[in-house]
Amino acid sequence: MLITVLSGLSGLSACADPGPPADATALADVQAVAVSGSEGEWLFNVTVLSPDRDCSQYADWWEVLGEDGELLYRRVLNHSHPDEQPFTRSGSPIPIDGDQVVIVRAHLNPGGYGGAAVKGTASGGFLAAEVSADFAAAAETAAPLPEECWY
Repeated sequence: MLITVLSGLSGLSACADPGPPADATALADVQAVAVSGSEGEWLFNVTVLSPDRDCSQYADWWEVLGEDGELLYRRVLNHSHPDEQPFTRSGSPIPIDGDQVVIVRAHLNPGGYGGAAVKGTASGGFLAAEVSADFAAAAETAAPLPEECWY
């Protein structure tokens, strides 16, 4: 099974690379999530748009959280993507049931949370979601965390 759902955010052209966001104060936004796999071992392909420059400012992870804020999975990103925006990175196995509602969000170093997020299920897809920057704030210090930035 493969489910691809755009988060409902606008402003991206399917034909042109938008390049890095012009607003350096922007945060990391989850643009889309594509899911494949089966119960308890889903593969998430998460597309992130972020104002990456170099190791001084880049999206350093995306994560999957339960509705209660429990960190269920984190995909650490070890380098910036200034010339690849938006970019997609995969992570698995995501240990959730297909109908479990989860939130997928990204983190910017520095800057933290607060960008666009999505909410949904592995079996039903994802839509844009309002998630406050302080939702599950304790997750920011939970392992795994980036150990270094390569470039």
